[in-house]
Amino acid sequence: MPVTIHDVARRAAVSTSTVSRALSASHLVRPDTRERVLAAAKELSYQPNPAARSLITGRTGNLGIVVSDLSNPFYTGVLRGVQARARRSGYAVFFVDAEEDSASEQALVRTMARQVDGVIMCAPIASDPQLYALAEVTSLVLLNRRLGDIPAVLMASANGIRQVLDHLGALGHRRCAYLNGPSKSWSNRERRRGMRSAAARNNIDVIQFGPFEPTFDGGIQAADLAVAGGVTAIMAYNDLMALGVLSRLAHRGVRVPEDMSVVGFDDLLFAAVCSPPLTTVAMPMEAGGRAAVDLLLAGIDGAEDADDVHRELSTNLIVRATTTVPPIR
Repeated sequence: MPVTIHDVARRAAVSTSTVSRALSASHLVRPDTRERVLAAAKELSYQPNPAARSLITGRTGNLGIVVSDLSNPFYTGVLRGVQARARRSGYAVFFVDAEEDSASEQALVRTMARQVDGVIMCAPIASDPQLYALAEVTSLVLLNRRLGDIPAVLMASANGIRQVLDHLGALGHRRCAYLNGPSKSWSNRERRRGMRSAAARNNIDVIQFGPFEPTFDGGIQAADLAVAGGVTAIMAYNDLMALGVLSRLAHRGVRVPEDMSVVGFDDLLFAAVCSPPLTTVAMPMEAGGRAAVDLLLAGIDGAEDADDVHRELSTNLIVRATTTVPPIR
């Protein structure tokens, strides 16, 4: 016969309701009682029934995550962090791909809200009013989007681009291109914000192109425009675009970094193994996923600190082989 909650209660010499609280709301039970219940459950190999636990606690034991484009390896890194932290906390994860569509993004959150205890939205493109409305439907955490008092995990994109321009300025570059990502991207706006002061400080003229799709093909499309702009360095919105730029420059016979320096953003695995290895800004993808789960669970448990709903994670420039001093012209 399968072990039941009654068996655990008898072994631990407590009521079934105490067992339930110890397993699902441990802050309501004295530490010594909780330890006794956990020991009894372990001895009996007890596995709580998810459906029964949901009826008792009013929770599903599930979390949701919406990403903009599952084909982008950036989100794979975030998902790894979300999955690892959720599993450690006893939660399952449902994830869906909004395919860069605002209407789908909102519909998916509303659908998942009936099946999960809260939702993480990665780089959402919905408008501010739309996000506020979704925050009324379910517990919500944003990743790489800041909006009012909605909990959010933010990667320091502005500081990342400052590090890039300081690096290029120190090498002697004075005319650089920036290839914009999606126009609705918070991260792209942050990079443009950080770019202004860093460009002035380093006496660099930044020529902006785009917006472009944040993909390999988007980088191919953008490369010719950047070359025609007479720049000595190209900063791409992300690594996928930067890889497209490298491909197009190679096709045109433009040597990297001798003729053109190239910088990406994200530090995907591809950045380290491409030829030449890509100089890029490392974004804390897995750490961002873990932090988003922590914020979401704090909100669900009512332990959220009103002064700590926005968490910013640092970014770091990784210098590899695609940047050097500009050519003499």
